[in-house]
Amino acid sequence: MKFSAETVKTTIDSPLGAIVLGATDAGLCGLWFRDEQRHLPDWHLWREAPAHPLLRRAADDTRAYFAGQPYPADLPLDLGSGTAFQQDVWRALLAIPWGGTTSYGAVSRQVGRPQAVRATGAAVGRNPLSLIVPCHRVVGSSGSLTGYAGGLHRKTALLQLEGVL
Repeated sequence: MKFSAETVKTTIDSPLGAIVLGATDAGLCGLWFRDEQRHLPDWHLWREAPAHPLLRRAADDTRAYFAGQPYPADLPLDLGSGTAFQQDVWRALLAIPWGGTTSYGAVSRQVGRPQAVRATGAAVGRNPLSLIVPCHRVVGSSGSLTGYAGGLHRKTALLQLEGVL
């Protein structure tokens, strides 16, 4: 994943551990669990900006999420760190409703690549906007809980929060 050198960040606490938020001029570009998360960018050179308006809004929206409210649809997102295929997958994930799930195969079909289930799974796993782009709502074709870059314990907790489990 490629991020702008102008990306700014802040860290907030959550019930599932510290979260790093990243933003560019185009929108929110990242939400990662700081610890035990795969596929983290090198954010060490990004400027700390806890007062940045978008980061403050994202922090408030994340606190509201953990209080049981979905993220607002008008939160500006910057998906530009991914390939065109990854961006297609991430946009498809945005259509999964609160309290719902879908399968990797269904996402593959939705993006017009029905044979690319593994590539879809890889794109889901590299989603830079955990929670907001709800990759935790993607499950195995049998309904089983499969991988989550933030850890299966977090995926389970998120699905419980949303009333799926």
